[in-house]
Amino acid sequence: MENGPASQQDVRRQNLALVLGTVRAHSPLSRADVAARVGLTRPAVSSLVDELIERGALTEAPATASGRVGRPGRALALNDHGPAGLGLEIGATHLGACVVDLRGEPRLWRRVEQVNADRPAGQVLAEAAALSAEVETEATALGLYVKGRILAVPGVVPNAPGGLVERVPNLGWHGVRLADHWPDPDTLPEPENEANLGALAEYWNAGQPAETVVHVSAETGIGAALIIDGRLFRGARGFAGELGHIPVQPDGPGCACGARGCLEQFAGKAAVLRQAGLAQHDLAQAGDPVALLAERAGAGHAPTLRALDHAGRALGLALASAVELIDPDSLVLGGAYTELADWLLPSVRAELAARVTVRPWTPQALRPSALGRRGPLLGAAQTTVRRIMADPTLLPAD
Repeated sequence: MENGPASQQDVRRQNLALVLGTVRAHSPLSRADVAARVGLTRPAVSSLVDELIERGALTEAPATASGRVGRPGRALALNDHGPAGLGLEIGATHLGACVVDLRGEPRLWRRVEQVNADRPAGQVLAEAAALSAEVETEATALGLYVKGRILAVPGVVPNAPGGLVERVPNLGWHGVRLADHWPDPDTLPEPENEANLGALAEYWNAGQPAETVVHVSAETGIGAALIIDGRLFRGARGFAGELGHIPVQPDGPGCACGARGCLEQFAGKAAVLRQAGLAQHDLAQAGDPVALLAERAGAGHAPTLRALDHAGRALGLALASAVELIDPDSLVLGGAYTELADWLLPSVRAELAARVTVRPWTPQALRPSALGRRGPLLGAAQTTVRRIMADPTLLPAD
């Protein structure tokens, strides 16, 4: 008997999610339309809709004639002035913030260019918190209220509560706990690896039909994320996906992680810029090093083309191992790699063709991301919305 009430609550929670998801996918709908689609009785759907309106997830427009026999229907839709998700991002050279509504649509988007590498974690987090507060104030002015906050970081986030960021080599962070540095505990975000968030955003937004995907992205470092059977695979402790630190040349140059010959030393942004012969003066004037690489490659600049070919071959070597181990449906190049895909893809595909020999593989299974460098921040913001859609009781009832 003790399980009865909990079971009833679970059923109602599932039905709330079913109704909310149906309205999101097919709005505008009337209550009768929803009942017909979900297979529940009209009184049951009406009760669920009332609760979703009370929780601020749905709105109902005044009655309008539909041309059908019976009373005019009232159109249900997601609330554009209600719950929202806030995504934050800390990169080696920028801070970012994004607010999305219940549709997952960005309503605010901010990016601040600044150097964060090798600065005290507390100082960087204080600046991220200030940006977060500023954007949240702007969201309130739009009629949105932030229900959850996710922080994308380019490093290892363990499968453990408490907001611990274990290691971020390209920022120089080790064992940083967000709560020790975030000024307002009421707005403390939940950290997550940026590559994981980029992969989830791609899966959620880009019409990705594949259920098993390796998503590899580059900013200052190289990260990868695994979507296996439609779910993010984090590993036993949350450390999965550190593709940038797979050795591709055991006696190669030293890496910031402490090992030698890591993929980042051959296919990371800094390595490609160095091999392309781009001086600091060129980079200072360019503002965006990735855009400069793409511009020079497009102009046929021989050192840049050689650098990208070299990076593509190293990346293909690492990805071949991932393909043989995981057997994915597809490989996706995200982050800065998206903008350089025209020059990276041929050499990556050549390396895969030469090394993936024990399973079927086609060149078309490797493609650039549809989201590029926007992926991690969008994924961070949409994580909260996905949670609400799965469990609308996370929203307070008035």
